[in-house]
Amino acid sequence: MKMTDSPPPPLTVETAASKFAALGSEQRLQVLHALVRAGTDGLSIGALGERTGITGSTLTHHLKILAAAGLVRQEKQGRSTICAGADYDEVHALSDYLLRNCCADAPHCHKEPTDG
Repeated sequence: MKMTDSPPPPLTVETAASKFAALGSEQRLQVLHALVRAGTDGLSIGALGERTGITGSTLTHHLKILAAAGLVRQEKQGRSTICAGADYDEVHALSDYLLRNCCADAPHCHKEPTDG
């Protein structure tokens, strides 16, 4: 699973809310965390299940929601998902949504706000 060359545009509040909603489950957050830790090659579905303790149709359900939110990419063979990986560009965009105006309203903050 490779990252794309160009990052996505900044998120709108509606898009960010949709992506955060997809992470509104402990198990989905656990799946995304395992995929982020795995690196750009992602994990086979079996390995992802072993690392998270989530298997079968439950794992498939969570991957479907994360993929619909754009946070996970899946590689399929026929109707079966054989590999999944974090979409790092989208994960970064979600993080940037929260942090891009860091300290913009705090004159004594030592952190410089980022452009966005």
